[in-house]
Amino acid sequence: MPRERVIVPPSGTPCLSILMVASEALPFAKTGGLADVLGALPSALRRLGHEVTVVMPRYRGVEVTGPVSRRIDMPMGDRSFSLGLREVEGDAGEQVVLVDCAELYDRNGLYGDGGVDYADNAVRFGVLCRAALHYACQCDILPSVVHAHDWQAGLVPVVLRTEHAADRRWRRVPSVFTVHNLSYQGLFPADTMAPLGLDPALFTLEGVEFWNQVGFLKAGINFADAITTVSQTYAREILTPQYGEGLDGLLVHRRQLLTGIVNGIELTEWDPGADRWLPAPYSADDLSGKRVAKQELLERYRFSDDAEMMSRPLVGMVSRMVDQKGMDLIWEAREALLSMDATFVALGTGAPRYEDMWHGLADAHPDRFGVRVGFNEELAHLIEGGADIFLMPSRFEPCGLNQMYSMRCGTVPVVRATGGLADTVREGDPGPGDATGFVFQDYSAAAMLAALERALTAFGSPVQWRAIQRAGMHQDFSWEAPAAEYVRVYRAAIERRRALCEG
Repeated sequence: MPRERVIVPPSGTPCLSILMVASEALPFAKTGGLADVLGALPSALRRLGHEVTVVMPRYRGVEVTGPVSRRIDMPMGDRSFSLGLREVEGDAGEQVVLVDCAELYDRNGLYGDGGVDYADNAVRFGVLCRAALHYACQCDILPSVVHAHDWQAGLVPVVLRTEHAADRRWRRVPSVFTVHNLSYQGLFPADTMAPLGLDPALFTLEGVEFWNQVGFLKAGINFADAITTVSQTYAREILTPQYGEGLDGLLVHRRQLLTGIVNGIELTEWDPGADRWLPAPYSADDLSGKRVAKQELLERYRFSDDAEMMSRPLVGMVSRMVDQKGMDLIWEAREALLSMDATFVALGTGAPRYEDMWHGLADAHPDRFGVRVGFNEELAHLIEGGADIFLMPSRFEPCGLNQMYSMRCGTVPVVRATGGLADTVREGDPGPGDATGFVFQDYSAAAMLAALERALTAFGSPVQWRAIQRAGMHQDFSWEAPAAEYVRVYRAAIERRRALCEG
């Protein structure tokens, strides 16, 4: 029988033992914001006195030292998978368990190759979900709570509530499921139930079935004891047909369990006073280094860095080039953008038509548009630090991180009022603690252009612009408050699960 691990910090308040399951985490693997969260949230929870273990796959390129800590033969469906479990230490001292299985994870990409998802992703991440709980059982660890992230970990609450239901002690362990982006659902054919080792009786509307498919994300939402998502506004949006991706009915049904918690950012990573990628340090009190960053950014994009170009507002974007990020608005507004007294630079990858769009703009107007297709961490930091304005015209944005990076760097965001953008950027009369950027409501090129025009007008007023910059740079986007919110969710889920077991 597993033993419950309880650590009592100096305060005398029992800490929580949190088992997290996710498909990616910094510094080991990253495709998006999920990795940032899994790299930062465990550290913040540890600073609050809690114990965290993160379980994720060991992908190709994840270099670790030392031997495999444990080996397990884990059955799933009609197969058995030989897994190596490598216990390593994360950047902040948290334990990370890398699930080592070359057959499943030693591949070119995390989820697919050449823009095509791997056909066996259901099995790959079904194994991850089972391996995390198998590890805890094998190590005689009874966590206080299991926290699963996004569709790749969506089967964790299912397995916990079904296959561990006969164990009296595991029955009391709640699961928390976080939706980072509802549009990625992990949908697979109905005949995937057998390879996943799931009871066929679960393939119902009340179980894991979603439009005659196995829905990993739906499974997590349906079986978890608590559900979170990454901003308060997004938590409200996904209850509607417009943003609910077909799951709004289920989410409305379970809305009492749903909490929106805005992500934090790593302040040390996004500190213009100590950013290794910026050519000169600067602060809210002394922005001279930001001008140096702007000059270098112009040079990197092969613009002139003469006085005229330096005085012209520089608008930056670091984004996936997809519809969700508002690239269709950029296309619709391209002629109007050209008529503005501004320079535009973009960094990112995505749909070929939008990559071609940016290349076409840069080729036709090399003095106004610049693009780099791909991703480069150094250049991303340079855009955040060197641009004057950061544009995020998202169709939807569960949380968004770049608007917070921008404010931290004194780069004024122009955003659409959706999801976490609405929760973190304020437009209003400039003043202490007031306006931090520019916000538009309607998803339209006209609304985006109007917000950009307001930003450009403010840029022409140094006193007003400085007030907006200063207010943004003084915002607290640390992980401390979000981590405390997660702890409240964990404790509420523990009490709810206890009441269910005792009732």
